[in-house]
Amino acid sequence: MQNNDWLRAEDYAEPRCLLCDEPHGAKPKAKHIPLQRVLAKFDEYTSRDDPAGAERHMLYWLEEARLGGDLRGQFQIRNELMGLYRKTAQKDKAFASMESALALARELGIEEQTGGATAFLNAATVLCAFDEAERSLPLFEHARAVYEKNLPADDPRMGGLYNNMALTLTTLGRYGEADDLFRRALGVMAGAPNGALEQAITYLNMADAAYAQFGSEADGQINEYLETALGLLEDETLERNGYYAFVCEKCAPTFLFYGWTAYGEELQERARSIYERT
Repeated sequence: MQNNDWLRAEDYAEPRCLLCDEPHGAKPKAKHIPLQRVLAKFDEYTSRDDPAGAERHMLYWLEEARLGGDLRGQFQIRNELMGLYRKTAQKDKAFASMESALALARELGIEEQTGGATAFLNAATVLCAFDEAERSLPLFEHARAVYEKNLPADDPRMGGLYNNMALTLTTLGRYGEADDLFRRALGVMAGAPNGALEQAITYLNMADAAYAQFGSEADGQINEYLETALGLLEDETLERNGYYAFVCEKCAPTFLFYGWTAYGEELQERARSIYERT
């Protein structure tokens, strides 16, 4: 016969946490970091072209999320760090954040959700940036399947995916498939916020793809792409903010490579001036 008067563990054991008085045996509650504020501050650092400050900020909050058991906070921060380390060419750190983000996506069970697929897209972009295009392609394909299932066809995230996946296909010599995705990206970005900037990047990527496929025989087509990109970058409705500076900085080397020296240098100076002002 069961004696209901027996002592239970919570009658004599210390609380699991003396400060929060959580009962003995209770599963710890996650303490979530203020993610929106964290990401907004991260954007401030990147808009000022301060990657070191951005890294310090994110690593601090990554540790806070870890200590608080906030898996989603860790996931989001790892996602952002992937991009930061890719842009600053820190391969080992980029790969470490990539592996952590993908592991967290699995642990959270969000691999088939849009947020989880974004980690696959970012990871694929990291791999491609560090010359592992073949390895990146299955990750792009996973992200594309989830995005096309869950997002509207005109969602700007679709344009970013198509553009980056096309770069990988160009690297692998699959030029026809790459051109199809570049043109899909242009169509999506036509109606997107900052769409002109994204289209400019895509046109310059198409110039590089044409050069990779045909060499100097594609000079005429390459010049058309460069002219179109220049027109988009000079759109007077664009806000000359940190993101505009980032795009100028990103586009300048392509113009310089094809001999458009004056305009390439102008874009570099434009980016420098914006960063100094902000």
